[in-house]
Amino acid sequence: MRTIVPPQLAITVSVLAATVSLSAIAQTTLSGKAAVDADWRKDAPGVRHKITPADLPPPYQTESAVNDARVVARPAGAQLQVPSGFKIEEYASGFRDPRYLLTAPNGDIFVTESRADTIKVLRDANGDGKPEMTETFASDGLKDPFGIAFYPPGPDPQYLYVANTDGVVRFPYRNDDTKARGPLEKLSAELSSGGLLHGGGHWTRDLTFSGDGKKMYVSIGSRSNVSDDSAEANRARIFEFNADGTGQKV
Repeated sequence: MRTIVPPQLAITVSVLAATVSLSAIAQTTLSGKAAVDADWRKDAPGVRHKITPADLPPPYQTESAVNDARVVARPAGAQLQVPSGFKIEEYASGFRDPRYLLTAPNGDIFVTESRADTIKVLRDANGDGKPEMTETFASDGLKDPFGIAFYPPGPDPQYLYVANTDGVVRFPYRNDDTKARGPLEKLSAELSSGGLLHGGGHWTRDLTFSGDGKKMYVSIGSRSNVSDDSAEANRARIFEFNADGTGQKV
């Protein structure tokens, strides 16, 4: 799943499920001009591109160009390519920019729709591989949510934690809930003081807990790929917090 910059067209994005056997993956290695000029539409698992500096044009030999990505409808029959021995089929569709999946202890699947500021929950009650139910678990108070985690770790969580782009929030949760059973609680874990995160760069925040549930870890990407200045203060780091959002340290 990838972020597409504006302008953005309407799109249906699917969650796909794959099953695997122990078949070996055939390897094909392209090198030289064949690797540089290869048709991306023929890429597949096992196809490798070996490109050395000598295979590339010298710096500044070609003009710079900008060609932003556009979102278009998936052509009929288009599908991911998988290695021999894998099988892939559509599990669910109709999402807007889904970025993160998490399975709850009871088997429900939670999906973060980052640009829609929404978390969905899917349930396959009869075990046929297709969810019969898709519900909006939460949307109020979310800001570009990405990472989610159940707390405490184990079979009986009491909260669903959510990593917004500017802080961590949590919702009361019990197994089998399809709606947040209470209002959002904003924790004191304001990531990098919040304001520093709005200048661009990697906006997604992921989080997880230590095995004993005492510590929470939140990752923050860099503002750019090359900068090393004040704009990168408290970026490209993993922060540690207590489970309630206090006690921040790198």
